Amino acid sequence: MTQLQQAQNGILSPELKACAQEEKIDERQLLELVARGEVVIPHNLNRRAKALAIGSKMRTKVNANIGTSNLSCYPEEEFAKLKLCEKYGADSVMDLSTGGDLDEIRLMMLKQSSLILGTVPIYAVATKLERSNLDITHFDPEMLFGEIESQARQGVDFMTVHAGITKWSVAAHAKQERILGIVSRGGSLLKRWMLRTGEENPLYAQYDRLLDICARHDVCLSLGDGFRPGAISDATDATQISELLVLGELVRRARERGVQVMVEGPGHVPFNDIVANVQLEKRICHNAPFYVLGPLPTDIAGGYDHITGAIGGALAASAGADFLCYVTPSEHLCLPSPEDAKQGIIASRIAAHIADLSKDYPQARDRDDKVARARRKMDWETVFENSVDPELARQRKNETSSDLSDQCSMCGKLCAIKTDKEAEDA
Repeated sequence: MTQLQQAQNGILSPELKACAQEEKIDERQLLELVARGEVVIPHNLNRRAKALAIGSKMRTKVNANIGTSNLSCYPEEEFAKLKLCEKYGADSVMDLSTGGDLDEIRLMMLKQSSLILGTVPIYAVATKLERSNLDITHFDPEMLFGEIESQARQGVDFMTVHAGITKWSVAAHAKQERILGIVSRGGSLLKRWMLRTGEENPLYAQYDRLLDICARHDVCLSLGDGFRPGAISDATDATQISELLVLGELVRRARERGVQVMVEGPGHVPFNDIVANVQLEKRICHNAPFYVLGPLPTDIAGGYDHITGAIGGALAASAGADFLCYVTPSEHLCLPSPEDAKQGIIASRIAAHIADLSKDYPQARDRDDKVARARRKMDWETVFENSVDPELARQRKNETSSDLSDQCSMCGKLCAIKTDKEAEDA
């Protein structure tokens, strides 16, 4: 049975027990959340990844996207990024490779890491067609479902599928004047195929078939936001909302089949609309776990979008988003380097922690208090160990004042903490 089916039958799976211990939540309470679909535990039956709970009352999780492209295909660099994901605290990884031997890259990622792994199967279909000098309009739905089945057998834990791109939502999109149109790769590929063939999106038309595959392997569906806004002026328009209404229907059908499901959210959203977007998704999609890219509350931060994403992500997660997809400094510009990946992970982890503090997640405040008490004592090692990037914190202190345990180069002898302690000790 899937994690959802086990929970619906009152069975405490080993993965659920591990997640309850990690989150410090009562097992029965977590069981109820999983049974209602408000928490998912992506955990393919063919692979033993680290158990991870995503959703209501859980710690805000962070995903990192890695993978090759046809213009930059260096698998060894992607494996280096994979190790950075583990080192700097990403909770999951998505392999978005579109260059090189995709099966070999995916299998190596599955083998070399215990993090849960996600994919977007239509990328593999489009890449294989391209190698035969064919574009996406030539794909047969059997190719897509064959790819989904193959990746499920390999052990992929969650898959993004753009099943909300339907004839109805495409018609709504056609009436909308957007600055940037579609920015989702998967969404653009399916829209092109549908307009070329006149057929319904196979992921929607054969959704029951998709659910059967996911149920056999316990693959968690991540319902992709193919019509997500890629510009501030395109946010929360009829195109985006039309897809969200379809996704609400698909969440219900997945749960009835015993398939775990989460929903992906908008990309570029004005700061003052982020909370409303989160609340809207939760309402329409039956409180399914919400997985957001950013969101990005401005379009002007090329080279600094990890900061933009952290600002939007902190607000979104504070409002109820459950899963932050990192944004790197290279977003919109180029394939991220290992250093870009590191910066994206750290920025998103800071955002997630800020949100957990605002939601009174029990373990978040403990860590902040530990750092604050250590600063009072000038216990630098404890400060370093509990920092989001211990190596950088230690480096910056030591490069300017390594021989001074009672001050740093910011304030020197005028350190307020030192002065306050001396006043109390006098």
